[in-house]
Amino acid sequence: MKPILLKNALTYDFNDGSTMPIEALIEHGKFSKISQHIESEHKDIEIIDLKEKYILPGMIDCHTHLGIIEEATGKIGVDNNETSDPVTPHLRGIDAINPFDIAFSDAVRSGITCVMSGPGSNNAVGGLSTLIKTHGTIIDQMIVRDPVGLKIAFGENPMTTYGKNNKAPVTRMGIASLIRELFMKAQDYMYAKENGQLKERDIQLEAVIPVLKGDISLRAHAHRADDIVTAIRIADEFGIKKLVIEHGTEANLIKEYLKERNVPVAYGPLLTPRIKMELKKRSYESVAELVEAGVKVALITDHPYNSIDQLKNVAAIAVSEGLNFNDAIKCLTVNPSEILECHNIIGQLKEGYDADCAVFDGNPLDYNSKAIMTVINGKIVFDRNRE
Repeated sequence: MKPILLKNALTYDFNDGSTMPIEALIEHGKFSKISQHIESEHKDIEIIDLKEKYILPGMIDCHTHLGIIEEATGKIGVDNNETSDPVTPHLRGIDAINPFDIAFSDAVRSGITCVMSGPGSNNAVGGLSTLIKTHGTIIDQMIVRDPVGLKIAFGENPMTTYGKNNKAPVTRMGIASLIRELFMKAQDYMYAKENGQLKERDIQLEAVIPVLKGDISLRAHAHRADDIVTAIRIADEFGIKKLVIEHGTEANLIKEYLKERNVPVAYGPLLTPRIKMELKKRSYESVAELVEAGVKVALITDHPYNSIDQLKNVAAIAVSEGLNFNDAIKCLTVNPSEILECHNIIGQLKEGYDADCAVFDGNPLDYNSKAIMTVINGKIVFDRNRE
């Protein structure tokens, strides 16, 4: 792959939000040099003059169902909930993702280079999520990290899915008990495995071990404040150190507690009507409240519940409602990379990092600005000027 030199661009200093010039040399899929001015000695190199357009790290959406709930397919393309059983930790999102889902193209054209995609929230335990780049045709070749988290869910979704059939879980207590039961079995299984007492493997319990060992995060779908606290309580009971709250509609009501417990929130979706009780207190102002309180926040689309191409617009609205501009950019780049524990390879324009970036024709959070170029792993996968 030919080296690429991106010249004469502007970017934002994540420390203070100031605008500064930047140039980037891309080699072998990585940023090999980042500086305000670069002179390359390569003879065979593609030099692109960005003419003071804005360049950002590729945006990251750390909670979607991209490729799992496919667009324009109807029910046959909806694979996010295996509702034959409320406890399915062994499901792997990677087995349901179709990289030919047209939403991947929307992501790339919007400057989104990486997403977490995984099972939905109808089950008390939904399965394993994966972190992937948004360009490719073979899902196994798009993986950044798999698995990246185990999905559990509290509140309305599991209760209404199973409760209507008078099957557990019918209550919030039922949800918590199913999760606890699984984790207790997994602890016993892990003990037997480590002490040579295991008689046969169990695919469900094997899936839980990485969470108990701290290798991946427990990702809890929770809107109400009390459900968020229950998720923290259960994590404490089983010594789970890595917990992420997904959605967090009422997270601002307990923001000091979340800060104290160092629990991050993947907040959203925001561009939705309040179609269920748990969304009653959804607001853009809550994002600013959480950030100001010191809670690590990533903005999400929860695609397709918000279309993946609306990610930057969600941030723009949050800014209009009080979120600091610089913090908004972090909620799309640095923060999700840290929540996904891949902050050493993505989320910043930094030497040695994956060459994932997006170029905008104006202020990235201006409604009128567009992504004009997207680079993933050092390859230009979208160029509006060459279409």
